[in-house]
Amino acid sequence: MKLFNAFLNDESGAVTVDWVVLTAAIVGLGIAVMSSVGAGTTAYADKISSHLAKRSVTTTY
Repeated sequence: MKLFNAFLNDESGAVTVDWVVLTAAIVGLGIAVMSSVGAGTTAYADKISSHLAKRSVTTTY
């Protein structure tokens, strides 16, 4: 019983839990930013692609 009570009162892993929560929040924020930026980036890349497709390249020197 002493060992179980000592286990319940031990707080040495509390910092690890804090870091796990903080890391999960940062990863979630990164995913949210990438999904919102990704849509705009795709639209802009399509505009650039259509603009470059209209251009002709001279291959004679």
